[in-house]
Amino acid sequence: HTRCSRDWSSDVCSSDLPFEQVLVADGAKVWMHDPELNQVSARKIDQVLGSTPAALLAGGSLDKDFELTALSSRDGLDWVQAVPRQKDGTVQSVRVAFKGKSLTVLEMTDSFGQKSTLQFVDFALNPPLAAQTFKFVPPQGADVVEQ
Repeated sequence: HTRCSRDWSSDVCSSDLPFEQVLVADGAKVWMHDPELNQVSARKIDQVLGSTPAALLAGGSLDKDFELTALSSRDGLDWVQAVPRQKDGTVQSVRVAFKGKSLTVLEMTDSFGQKSTLQFVDFALNPPLAAQTFKFVPPQGADVVEQ
């Protein structure tokens, strides 16, 4: 787990394993639940997407929000780099890999230089899903912060 605490003199962070987070987008809001902290934050979806990796996955006008560059193929994957046109966000760059037409990897570097990698297995584009799948109900007793 990575947890940071701040006191008057320093930031203290410890890390051993990735910490669990649940992200749910219901079309109107994006909900993030941290079970360890029993905390939920919710933001309107249009405030969240912008120049983020989620915007790449959601489609939309990528040329408007990102500078796209084809990269060299490696490990049998075709790579594209997306750099947000708006430089004051939390994302420095995103690299996306495809095997044929299938999305396989998304690598993100944030504005602090931290890298996150998402690997997609059996990725299905726009499968039929019930709206109920995306209904999020904060756990009882969780602190809920709406932004």
